[in-house]
Amino acid sequence: MNSQKVLDIFKEITTIPRESGHEEKIGAWLKAFAAERGLAVKSDSFGNIVITKEAAPGKENVPTLVLQAHQDMVCEKNAGVQHDFTKDPIKFIIKDGWMIAPDTTLGADDGIGVAAALALLDSDLKFGKLECVFTTSEETGLDGAFGMEKGFFTGKTLINLDSEEEGEFCIGCAGGVNTTAVFDYTPVSLRGGWKTVKLSITGAQGGHSGEDINKGRMNTIQQMARFIYNEFQYGAQLSIFKGGNKHNAISRETEAVLVVPNPVNTITRFNDFGKEVKAEFSVTEPDVKFEAEAYRYNEKAIDQKTADAFIKAIYACPHGVLAMSQDIKGLVETSTNLASVRMHEEGKIVIVTSQRSSIGSACKNASDKVAAVFKLAGAEVSTGAAYPGWKPDVKSKILKDSIESYKKLFNKEPIVKAIHAGLECGLFGEKFGGMDMISFGPTLIGVHAPGEKMDLETVDKFVALLVDIVVNFK
Repeated sequence: MNSQKVLDIFKEITTIPRESGHEEKIGAWLKAFAAERGLAVKSDSFGNIVITKEAAPGKENVPTLVLQAHQDMVCEKNAGVQHDFTKDPIKFIIKDGWMIAPDTTLGADDGIGVAAALALLDSDLKFGKLECVFTTSEETGLDGAFGMEKGFFTGKTLINLDSEEEGEFCIGCAGGVNTTAVFDYTPVSLRGGWKTVKLSITGAQGGHSGEDINKGRMNTIQQMARFIYNEFQYGAQLSIFKGGNKHNAISRETEAVLVVPNPVNTITRFNDFGKEVKAEFSVTEPDVKFEAEAYRYNEKAIDQKTADAFIKAIYACPHGVLAMSQDIKGLVETSTNLASVRMHEEGKIVIVTSQRSSIGSACKNASDKVAAVFKLAGAEVSTGAAYPGWKPDVKSKILKDSIESYKKLFNKEPIVKAIHAGLECGLFGEKFGGMDMISFGPTLIGVHAPGEKMDLETVDKFVALLVDIVVNFK
């Protein structure tokens, strides 16, 4: 088994639709993969799959080892790009040692983890019993892991293959919760004689709402609200507002339609506003664009009272880092992400936010704080099911084994850390108990955003490390 085998499997995975909540095709493909090789496979009502390879001769007394990755991917694309994630294969290029999806997400999060586990199942390497667990809807709230029943897998040592920085071992992560606000509004007629203007902010970096929340990137929803908040002084009506997409991604694009007395003046003010904001984000957002144009539109507007409350709420809503860890230098402890605004149903505006923290009470506090802002504005607020964090265990046996393996292979010390993103390890630890776990992977950049890329040299190291740990596990 080598990294080319893993990459070949991953390339095949990029042709299979697997958006969160729609893993039917990747699930069927995984079952077929197992059946073709005579491996035991089972699934549950949530679409989770475990493929088991029995121990090689002489390895029967080795404890069962669990490899875990998630089937789904975040499906994001740049504005104007024609790509249907329900049927189109991911279009990637290989350039300067990177595999890159220029206009969409690549899905290496966590397709490369799936591929590595499958390559081991398909190899002639000698190791103990291996259970490869592939969960569903990880990206939308760890749904598969939440629904998994105890006993679905039996091993007590688990390697999660969903980390994104080679040379780093993750032994802890944040927990999280989603907080959703809904404004009910009355559709009203556009003011007679006034004109409509379309405003858009595009080209922001976005990124992972856990790993990238401390990098000073622009939230386009809040910047649009910032402009409209001031534009209301000229009597503007708000007709459309939509921005962001996934709960775990920072908003990259937002657009709005305003009804105004003088489009030229509004367009001029928006262009000037864009110059100011681009200067504020000159380092982190070199490619962001602010565009305004006259727009033919004859539908309804949001009643002014609700529009005013809505804009004030999303402008005031906390976004970004709320607290840094007092125990681990440089680690974000608590954050919140103003993720998306949608008007799919007439008369309703839906705002999705997500909160993360390595401390359960701090996560609840962040959610309550966001909820309070929207409740003050008159919105209906609900919270989803919270998922737990993963408390680090520095005395972990699999951590000790992995460090020894890394030093032997690469002649240097790996970094041991906890992360602000969420991993399914927290749920497995809480649900099954007694689990010894670690997470690692190759270097991925820009996950959850178009342009996601994977460092191929680090895939070589990732595969070599995984093989060494699995073969020598005792």
